[in-house]
Amino acid sequence: MLHIVGFSGSLRRHSFNSALLRAAGAMMPIGATLETASIRAFPLYNGDDEAAHGIPADVAALKDAIAAADGLLIATPEYNNSVPGVAKNAIDWLSRPAADIPRVFAGKPVAVMGASPSGFGTILSQNAWLPVLRTLGAELWTGGRLMVSRASGVFDTEGNIVDDRTNEGLRQFVQGFAVYVGERSGR
Repeated sequence: MLHIVGFSGSLRRHSFNSALLRAAGAMMPIGATLETASIRAFPLYNGDDEAAHGIPADVAALKDAIAAADGLLIATPEYNNSVPGVAKNAIDWLSRPAADIPRVFAGKPVAVMGASPSGFGTILSQNAWLPVLRTLGAELWTGGRLMVSRASGVFDTEGNIVDDRTNEGLRQFVQGFAVYVGERSGR
């Protein structure tokens, strides 16, 4: 069984990206699961806090989950043409201490998708993740892209996707990533 961990880069209660991640979990192909994690409890990274108190328990738990998973799925918003601060903060924590980077990220298949109320989707945010993921040694899946634009018309008030094209695009994206993860893990 393939096991993928995913998190949303938004803390908003009715986040389009959290809804997109939930929908991805429901579309996982047979033989694959998506565990949805939260970064809500991560404090702002501060090296002094890390030195004084170590890695917070919520961060350590997600690090262990990613390390044990076959792949990582990030649902990223786009804020000011780049990655959202809370998502980057999460990755900064997840890469601490630096000696843990190989255990958590090296060779880990990673896919990035996103939803935005703008007409451009999350293309700039997704592109901004490339050097971060490359630095961590992750294996970015480039076999598909999913950028949901004008998201307020794609999701209903409960966070369900109501657009057939988006549903089909997400299904293809999730299935393609699962195949990639399976190939990388030898399953």
